[in-house]
Amino acid sequence: MARMAGRRALFAAPVLLAVTFGVFAVADASPFDPVKAYTGTAGLTASQENLDQIRANLGVDQPLTTRWWNWLTAALTGDFGDSSVMRQPVADVIAERMGWSVLLAASAFLIAIVLGTALGVLAARRQGGWLDRCASAAAYTLEAAPAFWLGLLAIWFFALELGVLPAGGLTDTASDVITPGQVASHLVLPAAVLGISQLPWFFLYVRQGVADALDEDPVRGARARGLSETSVLLGHALRSGMLPMLTLIGSRVPELITGALLVETVFSWPGIAAATVEAATSVDFPLLAALTVLATTAVLLGNLLSDLLYGLADPRVGFDG
Repeated sequence: MARMAGRRALFAAPVLLAVTFGVFAVADASPFDPVKAYTGTAGLTASQENLDQIRANLGVDQPLTTRWWNWLTAALTGDFGDSSVMRQPVADVIAERMGWSVLLAASAFLIAIVLGTALGVLAARRQGGWLDRCASAAAYTLEAAPAFWLGLLAIWFFALELGVLPAGGLTDTASDVITPGQVASHLVLPAAVLGISQLPWFFLYVRQGVADALDEDPVRGARARGLSETSVLLGHALRSGMLPMLTLIGSRVPELITGALLVETVFSWPGIAAATVEAATSVDFPLLAALTVLATTAVLLGNLLSDLLYGLADPRVGFDG
């Protein structure tokens, strides 16, 4: 396990270097001017001398490779620079928002895995039954439904029509204090929407995996020994059928990140979505690079987690192979 994690860490280093350089290269080729984004309307009346001074202060007057190298060497010491659009250190921008994004993503992932697994097992147990047909049809439909569309539909139905859940934000409109109760109520819709958008893949993988496992010899042998159907299903078929789903966890991390950005925007959730959009549109080099590295790291860790879970669930898989 340690050897595999070490190999992945060595592989991650050049990947992160290439990703950060790519961010700076794309931003450098962008038609957006970070100085104009920084100054706003005040830049329309500013003198060229003042604009040049601001450009020098922001460091965008330097060559691409110089900007990238300066940022990289500073980032290795924990200094990610200052965000020109947020007017504060990049580390503070991420620290203020990351916790809320992690809360949303973790809640959604839990919903997707638990519901997807439960529905997949029930559908595999009665293949061709009404639950299998309905759940499979819903899963294929949800695969084609964008997360932002599901979010808007949820706001219309649960917040506007029924009025049972808040439409967005982190706290109630009249409140200036963040309480666990308010956070929980405001988390329900975005977490449910994001989780449901990821649920179809978990459902389909578990359904197929358990259905295949039910036809294997070990499961037939368990039934022949007189074990109850519940014991056969949960103790034998589910464990074998879960193996393909474990590899799915890492591959869904990019989709989870993309979906979280859309859902956070729709529900005005105070995560990193707004910071990411503003960094991209304002060509905020330090913030954009830090957020991209963060997303890339999450993808790499997700893939590593999938391999570790698969190895732990199936002893036949060697970590050091």
